Amino acid sequence: MTTNARHFSPTAIAAALLQLAALTAHAQDRLERVEITGSAIKRIEGETALPVQVISRAEIDKAGITTAAELVARLSASASNLTDGGSIGFGGYRDQMGLNAANLRGLGVSSTLVLLNGRRMANFASPGSAAGVDLNSIPAAAIQRVEILLDGASSLYGSDAIGGVINFITRKDFAGAEISALAGNTTEGGGGNKRAATLSGGFGDYGRDGFNLMAVVDLQKASSLNASRRKFIQALDIPGRLPDLLSSATFPGNILLDENLSGSEQRDLLIAEGFKANGKTVISNYTINPAAATGCNPPATLYLPAGIGGVDGCTFDYMRDIELYPDARKSSLFSRGVFNLGGGHQLFVEASLAQARTLYTGTPNRVNAKIDVALVPALKNTGLANFPADDERRILVVRTRLREAGLRTSELLSTGKRFVLGTNGVVAGWDYEWAVNHSTSTVSDRDHQGYLDRPKILAGFANGTLNAFGPSSAAGQALYEAAQLRGEVRRAVGTMDSLDFKMSKGLLPLDGGDLAVALGGEWRREKQDYHQSDALKQDIILGESTQGPDSDFGHSRRVGAVFGELSAPVTKQLELQAAMRYERYQVSGGALSPKLGLKYLSSPELLLRASVGRGFRAPSMSDLYRPVTTGSAAILVDPLCLKADPTNTVTDCSNDWTTLNYSNPALKPEKSRQFSLGAVFEPRPGVSVNLDYWAIQKSDLISTLGVDVILSNLDKYGSLVHRRYDAVLPPYCQDVANPNSSKICAIDLIKQNRGNERISGLDLGLSLSELKTGLGQFALRLNGTLTLQSERQTGNGDPYVSNLGVFINDGVVQRWRHTLSLDWEHGPFSATLSNSYLSGYDDQHVIGKADRKVAAYSLWNLSAGWVATQALTLRAGVQNLFNTAPPFSQQAYFFLNGYDPSYTDPRGRYAYVSARYSFK
Repeated sequence: MTTNARHFSPTAIAAALLQLAALTAHAQDRLERVEITGSAIKRIEGETALPVQVISRAEIDKAGITTAAELVARLSASASNLTDGGSIGFGGYRDQMGLNAANLRGLGVSSTLVLLNGRRMANFASPGSAAGVDLNSIPAAAIQRVEILLDGASSLYGSDAIGGVINFITRKDFAGAEISALAGNTTEGGGGNKRAATLSGGFGDYGRDGFNLMAVVDLQKASSLNASRRKFIQALDIPGRLPDLLSSATFPGNILLDENLSGSEQRDLLIAEGFKANGKTVISNYTINPAAATGCNPPATLYLPAGIGGVDGCTFDYMRDIELYPDARKSSLFSRGVFNLGGGHQLFVEASLAQARTLYTGTPNRVNAKIDVALVPALKNTGLANFPADDERRILVVRTRLREAGLRTSELLSTGKRFVLGTNGVVAGWDYEWAVNHSTSTVSDRDHQGYLDRPKILAGFANGTLNAFGPSSAAGQALYEAAQLRGEVRRAVGTMDSLDFKMSKGLLPLDGGDLAVALGGEWRREKQDYHQSDALKQDIILGESTQGPDSDFGHSRRVGAVFGELSAPVTKQLELQAAMRYERYQVSGGALSPKLGLKYLSSPELLLRASVGRGFRAPSMSDLYRPVTTGSAAILVDPLCLKADPTNTVTDCSNDWTTLNYSNPALKPEKSRQFSLGAVFEPRPGVSVNLDYWAIQKSDLISTLGVDVILSNLDKYGSLVHRRYDAVLPPYCQDVANPNSSKICAIDLIKQNRGNERISGLDLGLSLSELKTGLGQFALRLNGTLTLQSERQTGNGDPYVSNLGVFINDGVVQRWRHTLSLDWEHGPFSATLSNSYLSGYDDQHVIGKADRKVAAYSLWNLSAGWVATQALTLRAGVQNLFNTAPPFSQQAYFFLNGYDPSYTDPRGRYAYVSARYSFK
């Protein structure tokens, strides 16, 4: 990765100023001016007042990167991105599975703006907490370069650019044909392999023929990877180190004593009779399993006294056989045409189609089934069987894993479409461009196997057709098949239609060049439609979370904006820049976002730059209108349960509590302030160093409280916790209302404006190029981010809590991240050795566990290329050269335990070969 540094020699400066002065007077003789991300004013390419990183196509190819998500994961300025691994069970929900999204500075997906050729794309359609572009919809094979603006840019691009902008820029003019292919396998085997093929073609010479048409087709396939095929999962020893983060849904099933009763009569009776579930000690917990006496049912169901099943029950180790990397097929088509209209005007049209088909395979489904004690072999002769036939104390709740129903398998199909039509040119000395943009995101979620008709399954256990403790009969097997529910369960469509325009012109000469101005505006309409199947509305699909019978919704809003930008090269050394944007969202209101920038060339070798501005982020439509959604939290302890009964253990009081997630139509926009100060030093050609300090403050954060925050401060947030004895319960809890029970039924997670956030740091860039030796030419590039501060308030008036080097709530911001590469070229041969590094941090604090550190994560990659002929280029490489495994973590946020899937690669060492052949 490189920065757009240039050598600031006096000759180069004079030439650039002379060319700039000639732009309006002699348009036919001008150098091509380009628009750089962060400015609407076309200029000779060079350093601006804002820090912009540029990643070239050559760098992408050298790294063996084939998707936009892989590229974003390597940015030193990104943190807590959404990945395939993280979205498998993101926060316990399925609503945004399949979403891969960028997160600059760790400020959130919703604060990072992703553009394609400088224009917006529709956000991922499925409603959820992350409102952003699905990186799967970026036609990565057509990308010519990527520009990353590491500075808030609400003044130019809009309210969701607080953290920065990632602008994917495609090929613009291509003639001939090109075909490329890539094949990659993991050296440990077992999955995680990739195949990719790209075909590019174009015809027409714009200068000669007055037009150019080009298209790029890309096809990719990645195979799934199961935890059973990776040695590092076994080495993490999750059953030994994190038994409490596994599952209490086992086979044979765990019996949850007194689950539907107000007291502890079932448990007390069995204790009085001296019942020993584990064959050693009289039961003490509410979770028991008669199979515990014989070690449960290894290797999946284990006897782990410290586990979630406790000393009297069993624990299911789902991490031994879970999908770490999904099976995925991705395809894209990008086409572009440009036509000379004459008189300095150009018509352009773009069409982008992308589809990602991801197959997710999870553990067998689970259920809490009510079973009469007479159907439980180990307890049918105990005192529980003496209660009358209609006595609730005879009914046992059994939490069991439905192994005989097969693995839960679902398919998510995400489709992105984008069509752009516009013209550009020069009118009366003004560079202008306008375009209409129609963009859609469609997400279809389909169940294939293991998702079952809940009433049929519960009835099967109640009447004894299904067996929670051993193999079911032929009738039970037939019932499992008859209960399978297959087909589409969710469908979401997001649409964005926009009209944008901009124009720029040099107004009058100053000592350093022309005073230039840019004006522009945008109007767009955003729409989101969401539909659930009838079965899901009725809440009869076991393993799925419903949003209720009124879940279908369709909402839209209008957004309008105008902006202006001014560039004033006051002297040959000093340039001032100013920008201002007024943007108004229907319902949420509007705000003015100003920005000031300064660029000062103190000497031919040293450039100084600074900027200051304000911004805001409007709430997403999911934030405003999403229906109430049920979900589940990480496994956490209820302090009230521990306090209520001294005999209760952590196991008795832990659960993956049901959450009720509420939107809020009264949300206000977040507000932000940004500041940056930096320098670029270029002592001689080919040597460049840049250092930028940045700071961002956000207020009125749109957020929900974490369940861990709520449970740790019940004095303040206890009203969000619904217990069965509450006089007024939400509909979800009314079936278990019990004035004598303090058990948690559900916890409210409500979107609100609460608290502030502060984050600051240093971006470092180093570039050494054209280092010629007898062994060839070398180049060295480094981009690193040192975060100095990252903290937020969990609620209004709460103290600031830092997630800098500490896993808090949903993730961590590493203190230091870098990418480093060393290039070598000698004739037709080349090689690149690169490293990506993330510093270690304090692991998530877990009650009952000692605090610990998560080790740093450092991956080395090596690739080599050979330009065999003018048309043929061959390349081979190895990612994760030393087969580095993800470091152990006891985080409890992601469904995948033992490590953090948001930044690590579970595939291990991965080797690939690629070839590209050009037809001219």
